[in-house]
Amino acid sequence: MSNDLGKLVLRLTLGILMLLHGIAKLSSGADHIAGMVASHGLPGMLGYLVYVGEVLAPLLLIAGLWTRPAALVVAINMVVAIALVHMGQLGQLGKSGGWALELQGFFLFTAVAVALLGAGRFSLGGRFN
Repeated sequence: MSNDLGKLVLRLTLGILMLLHGIAKLSSGADHIAGMVASHGLPGMLGYLVYVGEVLAPLLLIAGLWTRPAALVVAINMVVAIALVHMGQLGQLGKSGGWALELQGFFLFTAVAVALLGAGRFSLGGRFN
């Protein structure tokens, strides 16, 4: 039971915190991200996939449905964000002494952990999700 409770806490933490970023993008739009993607030589429309990685996947994580694939989508979203926006900060420390990318690292590695662990039985997908 404690394993399943731990998976629930991990899943909810990742899902809720990532969803908050997605809600901000829903209200401000993804045009800025589409432009940034286009500036790297990729089709700008790919920027709108941020809604999948920061809205749809977190909702699935919170519910505990298709948890492993949803967590992988979040992880891929973070790898792309780091590659397109934060590569210059990869080896830097922030003003408070922590890693400059600690938030991005948290989202990435928590998503990998959830993908490996699955949802647990406290989920809509049940214990085999």
